[in-house]
Amino acid sequence: MEFLIWAGAGVSVLGLIGILYCIVAVAKAKRAGLPDDALRARLQKVVVLNMGALFVSVIGLMMVVVGIFLS
Repeated sequence: MEFLIWAGAGVSVLGLIGILYCIVAVAKAKRAGLPDDALRARLQKVVVLNMGALFVSVIGLMMVVVGIFLS
């Protein structure tokens, strides 16, 4: 089950990279000086990506926990 632990850690890292991308995207959107409606539309897209990245990260952490329990 060591493979499950390492695979889960890899999936969690992918989720973390997605979360970091969302942080950078929001910072760029705020610095762009967009009007309120355009900024709101761009942030709504980033929220969807953020939720997906959080989901991937949680799945990875669950894989690690299951791998530890089964070891």
